[in-house]
Amino acid sequence: MIRYLLPLAFFIGLVVLFIFGLRNDPRKIPSPLIDKPAPVFNLPTLHAPEITIHLKDLKGKVSLINVWASWCAACRTEHPLLVDAVAKDKNLNLHLYGLNYKDKRADALQWLNQLGNPYIESAFDESGSIGIDYGVYGVPETFILDKDGIIRYKHIGPIDKQQLDTIILPLVKKLEAQQR
Repeated sequence: MIRYLLPLAFFIGLVVLFIFGLRNDPRKIPSPLIDKPAPVFNLPTLHAPEITIHLKDLKGKVSLINVWASWCAACRTEHPLLVDAVAKDKNLNLHLYGLNYKDKRADALQWLNQLGNPYIESAFDESGSIGIDYGVYGVPETFILDKDGIIRYKHIGPIDKQQLDTIILPLVKKLEAQQR
């Protein structure tokens, strides 16, 4: 009797796990960094390696950190939306920073020259160590930091127009309106 019940119990367990997995959005991977201070970084900028950018440079304003790379096909899909959002929404004062991840400097610079540069500045994370600190699964990923440098949102994958308009921009506006 037990020899029949054990496979049946195992099968039922797999069915439950399968149903649970189908109900979850794979892009919504929980991040342990939400509502915690962003990991500190001190990296050379992409355009001028002798100049560094620090997390403290982002504090005092709501900032987005977009993790990207020239070798990333999904980044190429997302990029025109970022260029357009920064160009069109001057009233929002969108503080978009790039984190160029595991890339070659020359390739990244050429990519921005060809496709446009929406970033205030891009930090150059050649080794990927800062990306690891941020829990980057792959590129692109985008983080929203409040004025105090606390991570308030993480988006995995390319941002599309709907996500920008319904999730990201409203959150940025909400965080901008908050007093420190």
